[in-house]
Amino acid sequence: MIYPIYLYGHPVLRKKSEEVTKDLPDLKQLVADMFETMYNSEGVGLAAPQIGKSIRLIVIDGDVLGEKFPECKNLKLTLVNPELEVIEDEEPVTREEGCLSLPGLSENVRRHEHVVLRWMDEDFQPHEQEFKGFASRIIQHEFDHLEGEVYTDHVSPIRKQLIKSKLSNIQKGKVSCDYKVKAGKI
Repeated sequence: MIYPIYLYGHPVLRKKSEEVTKDLPDLKQLVADMFETMYNSEGVGLAAPQIGKSIRLIVIDGDVLGEKFPECKNLKLTLVNPELEVIEDEEPVTREEGCLSLPGLSENVRRHEHVVLRWMDEDFQPHEQEFKGFASRIIQHEFDHLEGEVYTDHVSPIRKQLIKSKLSNIQKGKVSCDYKVKAGKI
């Protein structure tokens, strides 16, 4: 099942997500549906709030970026209740980011590109791994959604002012994209 992507401005994108419990019905089907939704939207990551579900669940498949960013090759993850530790051992890197919930918009975002991630898979098996480079950025971007944040929260106040009308149009659903969306509330 392909879900509509909730657009910037919808309250679910600003709410801190709840833990996923073992009694969540049809978790594996939801994960499969999230991957299908993400692929249909040509994304590399999707957090549950982006489909209107305020739970701590993320799917990622960065393999399509593997040629440009080798650390993304074969990067396919289902993250249930992830915990993220950003390692500030190197200078932050500024790179362009986009988001399925903010179609037609991309901005430069400064992030540290080294994290330690702890999570459970859809079988509630625990994992821990370090990620660097663009893989780390994808994880942080999606993790932000679980915390009620979007990448534009990380741009300068001046830049936010410059994109204010674009954000307003997205919030109103005045966007053109090739996937189903659900507009925010004003």
